[in-house]
Amino acid sequence: MTALLAGCAAPRAGDLTTATLAEAMAQRPIVLLGEVHDNEAQHAVRAAALRRLLEQGARPALAFEQFDRERQSDLDRARNQSLPPGQRSRTDHLIAEAGAARGWNWKLYRPYLQLAIDYELPIVAANLSRADALRASQEGFAAVFDSAVLVANGLDRLPAAFLRGHEQAVDAGHCKLMPAAMLPALARAQIARDVALARAIRPHFDRGVVLFTGNGHARNDIGVPFFLTAEERERTVTIGLIESTGSTNLEAAPYDVALRTPAQTRKDPCVELRERLRPSGLRPPETPPR
Repeated sequence: MTALLAGCAAPRAGDLTTATLAEAMAQRPIVLLGEVHDNEAQHAVRAAALRRLLEQGARPALAFEQFDRERQSDLDRARNQSLPPGQRSRTDHLIAEAGAARGWNWKLYRPYLQLAIDYELPIVAANLSRADALRASQEGFAAVFDSAVLVANGLDRLPAAFLRGHEQAVDAGHCKLMPAAMLPALARAQIARDVALARAIRPHFDRGVVLFTGNGHARNDIGVPFFLTAEERERTVTIGLIESTGSTNLEAAPYDVALRTPAQTRKDPCVELRERLRPSGLRPPETPPR
């Protein structure tokens, strides 16, 4: 772990364009590139910025939260084997073999995979599986990491402020509808994911790597950077893509570079979560979150 450094030479805040994002990504070889998972405008610009970076000569590995770490062998096999009859493309084959069951909107991630194939870049399955995240939440970190990983990442001595920050983040992410007693377990799952993501990208630091992940995992204060060394952090840029609202304060965003984007039109997730919780017997607050 490390005290976080001051940031990079790129503009601290601004609007998301291909140029601003490509500039930010070029600052340092290790890029933690955040996203709002379903934001189509963000994905389109990210793909264009990545293409620009590659056209300028960069050849980073591409790491994906969308692929569980256990699927690396499936990815490697699907990349090298002959396409089965009727399979339209290598990219679709990768998704079918290693990611289709996860429930992601793969049309949004397909352009990155196509660029990886076109430019012969490593594709890294980086995430902790849902099953392992559940085990970490219920049984603790030792259920999914060995003792060496526990010690190296300080999982037995996490600061109280760090844990509180994670609980506050997952509380907000669940619309403040979850019982307070559940927040420590939900936080453990997120922390375990951050450790898994950091471990997955570390072997690729020498050549450079771009991690495609949710904004929460790219956060300087409680995300993947917390589990990087000081030397690794000096070579890393964290980029948050922030959906704009009337109260958005990019200068306070916990990233080296924060870029403002249009908000995706979507149903209110808090309404949907409230409806999902009712059959479970959980008792969310009667007043909707503000």
